[in-house]
Amino acid sequence: MRAWRWTITALAGVVLVAGAIYLQAAARVGAGYKAKILCSAVFVSGRSPDAVLAEDLRVDGLELLDLFSHRIDRQQPSVTISFFGLVEQRAIYRDGLGCTLVIGRPEQELRAEAPAFPRALVLPEARWPDGRRVDSGTAAPDIDTAALERAVDAAFAEPNRELLQRTRALIVVHRGGIVAERYADGFDRHTPMLGWSMTKSALNALVGIRIRRGKLSPVKRELLPEWRGAGDPRSEITLDHLLRMAGGLAFSEDYDDRLSDVVTMLFTKGDKAGFAAAKQLTHTPGHHWSYSSGSSNIIARVLRSTFSDRHDYLTFPHRELFTRLGMEKAVLEPDASGTFTASSFMYATARDWARLGLLFLRDGIWQGTRILPEGWVAASLRPTRAAPKGDYGAHLWLKLPPIFGPGEPTLPEDTYYMLGHDGQTVAVVPSVDLVIVRLGLARKPGAWKPGEILAPIVSAFSPRQ
Repeated sequence: MRAWRWTITALAGVVLVAGAIYLQAAARVGAGYKAKILCSAVFVSGRSPDAVLAEDLRVDGLELLDLFSHRIDRQQPSVTISFFGLVEQRAIYRDGLGCTLVIGRPEQELRAEAPAFPRALVLPEARWPDGRRVDSGTAAPDIDTAALERAVDAAFAEPNRELLQRTRALIVVHRGGIVAERYADGFDRHTPMLGWSMTKSALNALVGIRIRRGKLSPVKRELLPEWRGAGDPRSEITLDHLLRMAGGLAFSEDYDDRLSDVVTMLFTKGDKAGFAAAKQLTHTPGHHWSYSSGSSNIIARVLRSTFSDRHDYLTFPHRELFTRLGMEKAVLEPDASGTFTASSFMYATARDWARLGLLFLRDGIWQGTRILPEGWVAASLRPTRAAPKGDYGAHLWLKLPPIFGPGEPTLPEDTYYMLGHDGQTVAVVPSVDLVIVRLGLARKPGAWKPGEILAPIVSAFSPRQ
């Protein structure tokens, strides 16, 4: 009898310890998420803290974040989040670099490394995208303006109060010019917004630029020092494998699991690429497709290895992509190790995201100058053999994934996408010479149905002759 009591007591102790460990880990994720999102929303997007706390950090399953107290410091721009004093996370803002969770390195060291950034020079009087001016007036004869207006209305409508799509920005670009643009209250053309995984497509462009300079090769192996040991099977992973989400590394991309790899990486790790790179190989590189934000951050570290100077790396996106495209407010945020969180943390205005989509639509050429290598866009749009139904290229979606529900083939077959969490979407439709940008906060599955919203927009335009 006494033995049973000891066994039960021991089991109860194990359960309590396991529960305490889980609670601490979950609290650390919650504090990191709230610190990072609140910091960027306030200091990068310029939004009201009250609005962010009431919506972005409370609705659709995030109500428990109310238990985490917050402190915003505008003198030393930062946000500190505490869970009853037991767990604390702090995110700091640095001009040009956005917000970074202070993990693994002293705050003063992080603040000291922020370089001066080049700024995009966009002429106010020039017509968009070369400048800021958007002409209004008589629409082109190949646009059904009434149908377009109805489609834009639908993007902002809320027909189902249980599934709010919360569209915050919508831009339609036809033949290189903005023909429709609308914002929700509290947002405008100056508001940088989080792209989540649309950041991966910006990474695609940055990799292409570096390949064009001869600094990277898509087929290079032994990408990282820790993969170069004798017999390490990860040495066979190429840059192309990672771009196509076919690297074969173990990584759980599950946002419903509060302790999955992607959540743990984004909100509790100071070296996100290092966390992902430490994963073991579970499939032969190139033979298995598995969507992984860890792969994108490994690519960001490989990209970093091509620069001898840290400041050159940190200013690279601004210098070689953002300023050249006139992306005035774009910010790609690094982690505490100094490597860009290129899986998820790029902020840009709707017009900035439209410029990125237009770069791909124009085959990597901007204002007559080639920015991406010749053939790069076509190669990025080649279906990955290991991907289900060939719906993924190289950090670009070739079809809408099942999570968005039915939609295609009502959209033209040549449509491709940059997609991100909460319904972030850039759709590129070459056959109609069209780029559509939608930014918002559609949290619940089924709240944002891009096929239902985008197809009527596309239908308002005649195919390119």
